[in-house]
Amino acid sequence: MEKITFYQPQKLVFGKGCFYEFIQDLQEMKLKRLFVLTVPFLKNQVEQELDSLAKSDITISLNSSLNTEPGFSHYHELLEKARAFQPDGVIGIGGGSVLDLSKILAAMINNNQKIENVTGIGLLNKRTLFLACLPTTSGTGSEVSPNAILLDESDNMKKGIISPFLVPDYTCIDPLLTIGVPADLTASTGIDALTHCLEAYTNRFAHQMVDLYALEGIRLISKNLVKAVNDGSDIEAKTALSTGSMYGGLCLGPVNTAAVHALSYPLGSQFKVPHGLANALLLPYVMEYNLPAAMERYSQVAMALGAEQKNTAEDTAYEGVAIVRNLMHQCGLPNKLSQIGIPVNAIPEMALSAVKIQRLMKNNVREILVDDAISIYEKAF
Repeated sequence: MEKITFYQPQKLVFGKGCFYEFIQDLQEMKLKRLFVLTVPFLKNQVEQELDSLAKSDITISLNSSLNTEPGFSHYHELLEKARAFQPDGVIGIGGGSVLDLSKILAAMINNNQKIENVTGIGLLNKRTLFLACLPTTSGTGSEVSPNAILLDESDNMKKGIISPFLVPDYTCIDPLLTIGVPADLTASTGIDALTHCLEAYTNRFAHQMVDLYALEGIRLISKNLVKAVNDGSDIEAKTALSTGSMYGGLCLGPVNTAAVHALSYPLGSQFKVPHGLANALLLPYVMEYNLPAAMERYSQVAMALGAEQKNTAEDTAYEGVAIVRNLMHQCGLPNKLSQIGIPVNAIPEMALSAVKIQRLMKNNVREILVDDAISIYEKAF
């Protein structure tokens, strides 16, 4: 068995209503100034929940200005505000974008490094502030991962920052926080989480310890996603999605994702397609491309998705692709780039951008060159 390294939160609390335990724990800590990042539609709820902290002489700066996937410009704007506030802790309450940005801010508020110099793997040199993450969607798994993604507007490319300093000190996963998330967002973020698990299991660097998380994440998400989309108050389905998303996040540090994510990044950076939807559009097409290189692995994926074992691994694997397509259809997601307005003449440029993301492409079980990327995009068109 190859050597593998896991970086995980110092404390992880999971379960319905555990947000209140998090609040109690904060009151017992010696933190006095908290910079809290959330999204506009959660602002009132977060203010109410954090009210007890203010009564405990904890000063809170609540920022809810993030309403899109973050870029360097938004990061610089928030960094200036956070530094002026001089917090001793940063809390992110929201989807993956909120959590990613909170993680980066916590590391950079007392850091002289420039954001342009820490993109990549292992370049961040420290984090001195307390960091807590509370997900309100079941998608990125950022609450347990060492990864964060920002859009660099200078070249219009998404950049990853990967460092153990980005793993939160405290992670609180309360499925009740996901109640009320719109159906389309539940669908797209759920496919994102499914993709994390699927790409970890079929990865060039797949590992037995990660396989456990990946296969169980695939099983939980595929079994419960449609239920959660159809009924946003189904707490059992939402709890299963929160678990599967967490498992996907635990896969990200030691193994990470591959071609689906690399190919999805240009859709987000060039056309502002939400990350989860971009992954959903490309997932079945990348699966088909990869099958010849990992037929047995993809057959195991298919059975975790709910397929019955066929006469051959190939037949079973292709059934898995069909299940993914049907899952997207049942969730009301588009299955073609043309359906969301991507112009066909953008494909060559997107392919060039995608193959440059070797941080992810190197993990793919089958090599993808520019012509291969063009072919995948064309099939997805």
